[in-house]
Amino acid sequence: MNTSSIPACPQCGLENTYPDADHFICPDCAHEWPQQAAANEEANTDNIVRDAHGTPLADGDAVILVKDLKVKGSSITLKKGTKIKSIRLADGGGGHDVDCKTEHGSMMLKSEFLKKA
Repeated sequence: MNTSSIPACPQCGLENTYPDADHFICPDCAHEWPQQAAANEEANTDNIVRDAHGTPLADGDAVILVKDLKVKGSSITLKKGTKIKSIRLADGGGGHDVDCKTEHGSMMLKSEFLKKA
């Protein structure tokens, strides 16, 4: 197994993980998980969009921003804690996989900055 096939920690998201027998271990948060579960998870990622905590998102869900986001090309900042209703999942470029309407207009956001409400 080479280092490129070792997944990032599902708990803290850091990539400093290593295999130990039949488990992966994250030295940063001490989380351990079985290698078989990681292989099954990679096989089942059929374009499932997940939020910052790993919860699957679906069309029509309401989400909350988990961090302030500056809107590129303008002086607008979407504030942490802002609730966005009725999202649509999209195949946006650059990882922008959620299409939504905010008080500042329609926007494409990355799901890693959202949590399901």
